[in-house]
Amino acid sequence: MSKQFAVIGNPIEQSRSPELHHAFAEKTGINLSYSKRLAPLDGFAANIEEFFAQGGMGMNVTVPFKEQAFAACAVLTERAKIAKAVNTLWMQDGKLYGDNTDGQGLVDAIKALEWNLTDAEILIIGAGGATRGVIYPLVQAGAKKIVIANRTLARAEQLVTDLRPAVPQATLEATSLNDLAGHFEIVINATSASLTGDALVLPEALQFEYAYEMAYGKPSSFLDQAKTRGVPTSEGYGMLVGQAIEAFYIWNGIKPELKDFL
Repeated sequence: MSKQFAVIGNPIEQSRSPELHHAFAEKTGINLSYSKRLAPLDGFAANIEEFFAQGGMGMNVTVPFKEQAFAACAVLTERAKIAKAVNTLWMQDGKLYGDNTDGQGLVDAIKALEWNLTDAEILIIGAGGATRGVIYPLVQAGAKKIVIANRTLARAEQLVTDLRPAVPQATLEATSLNDLAGHFEIVINATSASLTGDALVLPEALQFEYAYEMAYGKPSSFLDQAKTRGVPTSEGYGMLVGQAIEAFYIWNGIKPELKDFL
């Protein structure tokens, strides 16, 4: 009997989670079945309840349900509490557990690229949920300073205020997009600019050694500008695979090698 897993979202047809988890299962010899579940916007809770009642082992959560998943959990990991969003669910002792593996996925993707995170100074563009989810894992991996830049400065400042207590060993700062300057090891684009086609202009006063785009499979003006400067770049496919590997590890106790799937 194969273990049952699923990813839930709305829309869901674009999800690559089933192919990833089936590839991990093949590599590690685990017998599992992984499906996509389209939930109505007002039917998330009923859908996950039904899945686990029918013997489901674990579930990934994608847009727009990560905050609802956070609210539904009886037990949350530290990184889920800080992210205030959950993308990985499982049942343990009759309780719904939740984790957020996105940040660890990013960290593992950066490490696979052999970009150094120890004592790194990092700039993250954007102050939404994607940024909130990656700060703690980046600091745990060794980042010593993270600056959050956002079009609306108040949003970046609020995020810094919220997260500072969780990462006392690092410096967190906020800045506005118009004031981007200084030198960073890594710049991460966590905005939806590449998805919406909006141009993100990186000023000359901003210097950096590596550029990471969280989105993948779309044209990115952010990466184009980095390439023009001769800076090594990566889009977010590695992060996608990394967060899936972390979920697979939580559920199955085996961690496939990220580099085998890039």
